Amino acid sequence: MGVITKTHEFPIPVGPSRMFRAMGDTKTNLIPQLLTDKIKSVEFVGDGGVGTIRTTYFADGSPVKFVKHRMDEIDEANHFCKFTLIEHDFNDDKLESIVHEVKLDASADGGSICKLSNHYHTKGDYVPKDEDIKAGEEQDKAIQVALVEHLVANPHLYA
Repeated sequence: MGVITKTHEFPIPVGPSRMFRAMGDTKTNLIPQLLTDKIKSVEFVGDGGVGTIRTTYFADGSPVKFVKHRMDEIDEANHFCKFTLIEHDFNDDKLESIVHEVKLDASADGGSICKLSNHYHTKGDYVPKDEDIKAGEEQDKAIQVALVEHLVANPHLYA
């Protein structure tokens, strides 16, 4: 098994505590409301804490129908979470799992610096295609952008 790690860092105009609460909200479940053209629904099994399973169902026409993640670690004080892709329907039987780590740090302007690390655990000598990795990253980015835009437009939420 090999591990390929991709890391990105980008600014967010929302403070880390507020962004972290919005990202982890399993009750309001904003993402399908904000991305109706991309995501059909998100379902949770668990209380939102470690061990919770989140299944995301994508809109009709998407090349991926669903992904299932398990929450592995949550550190609210440090705005850090880690979760693992445990099931999917994309045609890639050589991908064992993807471990995602998200860390939000305060920035000088009152917003956050978001640090994302994705660890692709592969079977054998397999190396995922760059375009496949980029496609997944673009979906993740679309979710983050939609959430940030909603929080900026609604400053009372998660305040």
